[in-house]
Amino acid sequence: MNNFGRVLKIAMRKRWSLLGVLASSLLIAMLWGANIGTLYPMVEVVFQGESIPEYAERRIQESDEIVRTLDTELASVNDQLAFESGQNRQTLLVQAEALQAKREVYTHSVDYLRRFQPWIDTYAPDGPYNTLILVVAFLLVGTGIKLLALMSNLLLVQNIAERTSLELRSEFFRKSLKLDLDCFGENGSANLTSRLTNDISHVAGGLNILLGRLIREPLKMIVCLSGAILVCPRLLLLVLVVVPILGIIMAQLSRAIRRASRRAMEEMSQLYGMLNDAFAGIRVVKAFNTQSKERAKFQIGSEKYYQKSMKVAFYNTFARSSSELFGIATVSLAILAGGYLVVNRETHLLGMQMSSKPLSVGEILMFFGFLIGASDPARKLSEVWTGLQKGIAAADRIYEIIDQPIRVMEPTRPRACPQGTATIHFNTVEFQYPQGPKILRGIDLKIQQGQTVAIVGPNGCGKSTLISLLCRFDDPQSGQVQLNDVPINEMRLRDLRRRMALVTQRTVLFDDTIENNIRYGTPGATSSQVIEAAKLAFADDFIQNKTPNGYQTLLGSEGVRLSGGQMQRIALARAFLRDPDILILDEATSQIDLESEQLIHTALDSFLANRTGVMITHRASSLMLADQIIVIESGQVADIGKHHELIGRNRFYQSLCGNDAQQAA
Repeated sequence: MNNFGRVLKIAMRKRWSLLGVLASSLLIAMLWGANIGTLYPMVEVVFQGESIPEYAERRIQESDEIVRTLDTELASVNDQLAFESGQNRQTLLVQAEALQAKREVYTHSVDYLRRFQPWIDTYAPDGPYNTLILVVAFLLVGTGIKLLALMSNLLLVQNIAERTSLELRSEFFRKSLKLDLDCFGENGSANLTSRLTNDISHVAGGLNILLGRLIREPLKMIVCLSGAILVCPRLLLLVLVVVPILGIIMAQLSRAIRRASRRAMEEMSQLYGMLNDAFAGIRVVKAFNTQSKERAKFQIGSEKYYQKSMKVAFYNTFARSSSELFGIATVSLAILAGGYLVVNRETHLLGMQMSSKPLSVGEILMFFGFLIGASDPARKLSEVWTGLQKGIAAADRIYEIIDQPIRVMEPTRPRACPQGTATIHFNTVEFQYPQGPKILRGIDLKIQQGQTVAIVGPNGCGKSTLISLLCRFDDPQSGQVQLNDVPINEMRLRDLRRRMALVTQRTVLFDDTIENNIRYGTPGATSSQVIEAAKLAFADDFIQNKTPNGYQTLLGSEGVRLSGGQMQRIALARAFLRDPDILILDEATSQIDLESEQLIHTALDSFLANRTGVMITHRASSLMLADQIIVIESGQVADIGKHHELIGRNRFYQSLCGNDAQQAA
């Protein structure tokens, strides 16, 4: 509930909308009660064949007659008091007090009629049918105003919910982009997507319920119960004895619904993951004819989600049925108790005084009407409560990510680094992923400004981890990564990464134009600069001649309109355009076709002049670009040298490069 309270704090910033919600909810509640109140003039006035002035006159006369009778009885009791003493006198005193109290009840019961009688006589319609027309007109006008207020209320609540979910979604996405890289492997992008879409929708739904029905319906209940209190407060207390039982049941159900909703959301995250895997790997799925396997996996996941959803539905329906049953029980008890008082003209029930005077048919019917009017919001509140639990569970899942600590933090006092040079030093670096084995074991490595190095080694030896530490996607547990003798964890992340360009084996392109994909990361670049970078990466020819709209061609999701080699050349053009001090290539030439490989190497050789280059590669032609080759084994630097040196002395390097490397030597 604490996390949902944080959502409410965001919603509370929309003060004017909230004020409109409260005002419209109050108006709806007042008109809800007023519409029910029209029962009384229909029963007590119209159906008795009277007009309002006639009814007022009759009530005043009846009250005056009763008061005169009570005055006579009171005078008689007072006369007897002069001659009595002891117990008889005490009995007479009690009788006199009761008569006086009863007199005040009847006197005050028509005070409002006496006060407004001149206006009633002047403005109220004559005849019962004209009175009925007035009552019905009031009912129609009141309902129309209530519906307008309801429309305004719903729109204002929806506006608050959507604006709040928009801010929450932005906050969630902002935090997601800051998460450590291993969180994406641990949670999966599908899990984050599920929380960003499905869970935030549940939060918005819970907020909609809370600010809409949870304000509107209780106000309607309060108005109706207030009307019932005005009719007969003690009878109302009697018939509400079942409410605590309902409260206990709803409290138990709310916890069960919250747990079930959370499990259903987790299953939905699993479904997102299955869809993501199947669609991302659609070529493999089709190539290996595993469509039936993917369908079976999805069917199993869907069945699990169905079971969790049905559990939530069971709790919801049980809560709704329970509230409706207790509502009917309350009304039934009121009918039995009120019916007994009216039929028998009694003021006491089971030895307890219910009213100071017998209730009329109109009063008891209005009492029943108010109870029924209160039971409808009560029934809706049970639905509100169950729906709110989904929002609470979803808010907990959202803030699990927002509150998740991250290892890579901005320095409190950042240091500047000299521009134009890029000497890299891995100073006795050790690194271990959370709950994983140690990857790097005291790496001590220095890459001079303007030097191009290639890092080779078996899978899992720590090559990519070195790149991650250099880009500060993570921080080492011990040792330091330094740029120009400044520890990179003391530099602003923005300043550090602005000086680098990264091209990975898995090319990432966005669903945008080719020009904007190349410009990505260098938003201020002109179109001519984009074209120049594409030419340098030997991408200009196929962009101009083999795409429908040249640089304005829209790429599909993940660049599916291009071949692997074309995508890689666009990624290289993006890196060239950035004009970095450090160029990092992580198997970046692995998908380039043989025809353009030599051209790309020529471009790289020219581009890397006076820049620091770091390559992870196993291709012999790419290794030839390196000034030095670093062999990493078991998280340590095993050997350093040029290609011809290592091929002659390092057995691992010989087995790694194979015949191609030997021929290149």
